[in-house]
Amino acid sequence: MHELSIAMGIIKIAESETKKANKRAVEVIELEIGSMSGVELESLHYVWKTAVKNTVLENAILKIDYKEGRAKCLECDTEYKVNKAYDNCPKCKSHFKAILQGKELRVKTLEVI
Repeated sequence: MHELSIAMGIIKIAESETKKANKRAVEVIELEIGSMSGVELESLHYVWKTAVKNTVLENAILKIDYKEGRAKCLECDTEYKVNKAYDNCPKCKSHFKAILQGKELRVKTLEVI
């Protein structure tokens, strides 16, 4: 379950940014997570409360902006939903594509107090 290490990384970012802002805690944290990022949201939620205990995120509201995978075919320029990196274009069946979104894994916003 690598979601625990992801949560720990998020905590490290939040603690660093809270210290830079000379604040004591985070009120709201918003994450941007893509469907192709490899993060299982259920597992992240499962470990979250334990991971953030006694940290600047302990009482923070967790918001997740979930991004569906989107790609653009490099053969026919069709944009389409993609679930896996090996999904092909529904129009021309090409496997050559540019991933437009879905790989995100970032802290989008922090509201500190």
